[in-house]
This record gives sequence, C-alpha cells and structure tokens, in this order.
Amino acid sequence: MSLQEEETPEIEADESELEALLDDLVVDRDDHMNAPAFVIRPDSVQETLGRLKNEAGYDHLSLVTAEEYPDRYESIYHLKKFDDPTDEVSVVVPTDAENPVSESAEPVFRTADWHEREAYDLVGIEYDDHPDLRRILLPETWQGHPMSRDYDQDRPQMVPLREHANPLQEDQRSDADSDTMFVNIGPHHPATHGVLHLETTLDGEQVIDVEPDIGYLHRNEEQMAQNGTYRHQIMPYPDRWDYISAGLLNEWAYARAAEDLADIQVPEYAQVIRTMGAELCRIAAHMLAVGTFALDIYGDFTAIFMYAIRDREKAQNILEDLTGQRLMFNYFRLGGVVWDLPEPRDEFFQKTREFVDELPDLLEEYHDLITGNEILQMRTVDTGVLPTEVAKNYGATGPVARGSGIDYDLRRDDPYGYYDELDWEVPVEDGCDNFSRLLVRLREVEESAKIIEQCVDILEDWPEDERNIQANVPRTLRPEDDKEIYRTVEGAKGELGVYIRADGTEKPARFKIRSPCFSNLQTLPEMSNGEYIPDMIAALGSLDIVLGEVDR
Repeated sequence: MSLQEEETPEIEADESELEALLDDLVVDRDDHMNAPAFVIRPDSVQETLGRLKNEAGYDHLSLVTAEEYPDRYESIYHLKKFDDPTDEVSVVVPTDAENPVSESAEPVFRTADWHEREAYDLVGIEYDDHPDLRRILLPETWQGHPMSRDYDQDRPQMVPLREHANPLQEDQRSDADSDTMFVNIGPHHPATHGVLHLETTLDGEQVIDVEPDIGYLHRNEEQMAQNGTYRHQIMPYPDRWDYISAGLLNEWAYARAAEDLADIQVPEYAQVIRTMGAELCRIAAHMLAVGTFALDIYGDFTAIFMYAIRDREKAQNILEDLTGQRLMFNYFRLGGVVWDLPEPRDEFFQKTREFVDELPDLLEEYHDLITGNEILQMRTVDTGVLPTEVAKNYGATGPVARGSGIDYDLRRDDPYGYYDELDWEVPVEDGCDNFSRLLVRLREVEESAKIIEQCVDILEDWPEDERNIQANVPRTLRPEDDKEIYRTVEGAKGELGVYIRADGTEKPARFKIRSPCFSNLQTLPEMSNGEYIPDMIAALGSLDIVLGEVDR
C-alpha cells in the first residue's frame, strides 16, 4: 500500500478545519508528503503556532528545519500531537534572501530555543524575540554559516589567540553577588557522558542555573548525508549518530523516510528481522544507560555497572551474529536488510531464546540491586523532577517523556515494521523524577524481550521459499523534484526523525536529523535548578544522552 493511500483521507478530513483556523494567517500552501503544509508570513509565527497548539491540539513541536533556496530562506516547523503523532501539520515560513529574519517560536514552544539557535548557526536565519540567539554547535568565532549556499568550505577559520583563553579563568565569584559561584563541569568529565560542558551557577551548594554547552563533537552529518546517494552512501552514517548501541534503530529512521519518499515496500519477512534486531539494540542501549546511571549515583564502578555490561555483551553477541559487526552495524538496506539470518538458523534461534528467557531472572537482580536499594531511592526519588507539561513544551520523548507520565511511543502510536502485529505494552511512570526514568528503562527491557521472543517464533515458522529480505529497488533512486517528507521512529532515547527534500537527483537537497537527545538535554535546567550538584549529575544521567547524537 502506498503512503498516499494510507494517509490521504485523514489529512483531507483535517485540512478544512485547519484552513478555517488559520484563514487570515495563511498566504500559500505547500506540498509535503506526511502532512498539510501552510505558508505564513515571518511576523505571524507565534500567532500561527499558538492557534495550532491551543485550539487544534498540536502540542508537540517535533523539529525545526531551516534551508536556503536561491531566492529565499525557509524555516519549517513540524508539529504533531502527543495523543496522536500521525496527526501532523507543517508551518512553512519563507524569509527574504537579503534579510532572513523571522519571528521566534520560543514563546510558544520552549524547544524552539535550541532548534532556532541551530538554524541560525548553520544556515543563517535570524529570529526576532528569541531570548538568546547565538551559535550553539560552532564557536562564536566561526566565520559564516556552513549550510548556507555561499559558504566557502576552503576558507580557513582564523581565530585570534585571545579566543583560546582558558574558560576556567572565569571560575570566580560574581562581583554582584558574593554568594554566587560559577563552576565549569566538563567538557571532559566522566559525569557528562561525553564531551559536554555544563556552565553551572551555584548559590551555596544549590544549583540556581545550569547551561549545557554543546558542539564539541559536531561533524555536520546532515551535510555529509546531502553529499551521499540515497541507495548506498547515506546508510552507514546513522550508525554514527548514537554510536553506543542503537545502530539499527538509527538506520531505521533513515530507511523509513527514504522508503516512503521513494514508495518502496519492504517485504514482511524483512520487517520481522528489522523489528527483532531493533529491539536487541534497545536492550543493549538501555543496559548501558542503567549501568552508567549507577555510576552517576554511586560514583564508582559498582556491581550494577558490571552486571549491565555483562548483559549488554550478550545482546551485542547476537547482533554481531546477525549483522557481522559489533558497533557500526550497517545492516539495513533500502527495501530490506543486507542478508538473511545467520546459518545454522537453529543455533541462532537457540542463542537468542536463551538470552530472552534468562532476562526476567536477570532483571530481578537489577531490581534487588537498584530499585529496591534504599540509598539509590533516596538519591533518585523526587530529584530531577520534570513535570508532564514542561516535558511536552520541551519536546521531550522516549523514556524521559514516559517517565513524566506521557503515554507516547511511536512503535504503537505511528506503527511501522512488525510492531502492530505483536503483543507488548508501553511502560509509563508518573513520578516525573530520576527514579521514574530508571523504572521505565528496566520495564522496557522486559517488553523488548517479549517482542524478540515473538519475532523468533514467527521467523522459525517462516516458509523457506518465502524468505524475501529485499524489495526490488532501482539501482539509482531519484525522487521527484521538490518532494518533501519527515518520518520518525522510536529510538532508544526517544523520537528519532529524518526530514528529506528531494531535487530530482540521486542525492538529497536537504537532509535534517531530529535527535531525541538534542531536545531531551534542553530540559536539564528545568530538572536541576534548586537541586544539589550530585542530583544534577543524576538528572543528567537519567536523560541518557549521547553527544554524538546531540551534536551530529
């Protein structure tokens, strides 16, 4: 079934209501595959998004995409509903090529803060009313905007010596308030889970402000994807976004967008293999998250970390058997997977079954060590609190959102792969604290094991002559000119999305990544202000960020 056959009736039913709601604000319409798109003036962004949020229920600003055309700049706001993520709408804001200034969406959606800073940094669009419009991924001394059309990639970046001044020199008390102290944590610190710099302001021992400073790992993966062909050259890159354990989940985000863009139907057998592999990745990712969270809490290599790494290795071993790789899998192909299950199949199935069969007992050990531990409870219950509406306003997703009581999971709510054929549940906790996010991840491991077990049952019984792992995909893909799509999957850390605009060639004209860690990390100040530094470290650990995915 083609994409348009699936979605056109629902979109058409909603469009008339949206047109009536935005009547006086819309100046034109655009054609996006996944959602109706309304073109508005640069000075009516807040009014438009406010109506869509408050009167039509579009409470999730999933992504902001910025791009430059020969005659204009464009910002695209991709909106969804937490109650129904298949109900989407896009707001397109063109701005003048000579004066690319647009109204900021930050007063309506807090998550627009970082997304618009990135658009300014990489593309060059400015946003009026933005509270803190400055670079976010590149240093302030950077000359030009790397994803603008006139950017000279061969131009050397000249930085005066004074710009290399030691940032720790500003570690001192404020002249205006002698009780306030600035403390730099990172960018190289075991508690920051990678190259992250936390600019922290303390009042006594309490955090009164913290600002995450990112960009140390920025590689401009989006531009690298724009220089690759759809069929073969882009797929290896998603493994590098979240390089910890979530490779197949990342690959699926690109595959889903490109397959829908090119109307490629994946064989059912390959969908089952994809689903099984993705859940193995989710378990591996969650095991590492739980183990490192224990490090953040106890400050030492504990039995919990060792147990988590032990069980993560078992998942990695199965993934290595399946894909031939241990970290950068590169197993998905547009239209299916690169090869079938390893031979002998019985041995692979037995190994996978043994792993999922022993998981319930292993998880009991985790609950004895972690969730039942009084010390850990004292450190995590009612710390790092992220209320439900605040989490929504920041676009938090994944275990972070589900730990704040938001019942949102794209595997169930916007089904893809083989998920809607299987029996499993979405764990949700309403504590909104560090403990709730830990509980969600442990419960999700149980649910992933259920999914894998059902996939193994299905694959064992699949007739040998119907094991089709690849659709018939043209050697060279050239989607129609100006065709646009935004597709998302449920990654280990939350909603992982890819926006693609085609220009009729074999390479994307625009490739934009929606990183769940990018949006989730924005919530850190909300969770940390008023807490002690150890609680802030616990809150950061509960977000389970990977800086490769934050910076891309």
